[in-house]
Amino acid sequence: MTAEFLLTSLVVVLLPGTGVIYTLAIGLARGWGASVLAAAGCTLGILPHIAASLAGLAALLHASAELFQFVKLLGVVYLLYMAWSMLRADGALQVSAHARPAAAGRIVADGILLNLLNPKLSLFFLAFLPVFVPAGTADPNLHMLLLAAVFMALTFVVFAGYGAFAATARRYVVGQPGTMRWLQRVFAAAFGLLALRLALGER
Repeated sequence: MTAEFLLTSLVVVLLPGTGVIYTLAIGLARGWGASVLAAAGCTLGILPHIAASLAGLAALLHASAELFQFVKLLGVVYLLYMAWSMLRADGALQVSAHARPAAAGRIVADGILLNLLNPKLSLFFLAFLPVFVPAGTADPNLHMLLLAAVFMALTFVVFAGYGAFAATARRYVVGQPGTMRWLQRVFAAAFGLLALRLALGER
């Protein structure tokens, strides 16, 4: 484990992306506890990509244009669904003081799906983890698993931090309908832009 790996991982995790936007939205809509669940879901959504990288499935995804486009299309559709959910008056991401309680399983599942349906994550781990495996390592796969575990821990901690910030900000916006509606539109637009970026992005 090197300082370079930790710093690189921290920078990657801190960059605003689908998981960060989702955790912030949940924190504003549902508070601290729900944002922790969102962070956990986004973190768990990394596991299949790590497994795919270790098993070589990420290489298959990279080699097969049709498979990559199929998974990417699913991801785009789901991001657009999240944008639509944000705009619904009774949606799961509704920012309101009287928002209906959301099922913990649903919050976690949405976080998992948001990361699971992004095929670029598998390619990222395929290219990222091996770089930090020292030459001559007796068991490269075990070393990559350890690196992946550290990356996931950083992801959870940083996302939970984002959620804490959003939950703190929540107390200042829940009593202002205009601000709440504006925030819903901002998050809906963010999910829409992420969908567009995924749709137009190359492997």
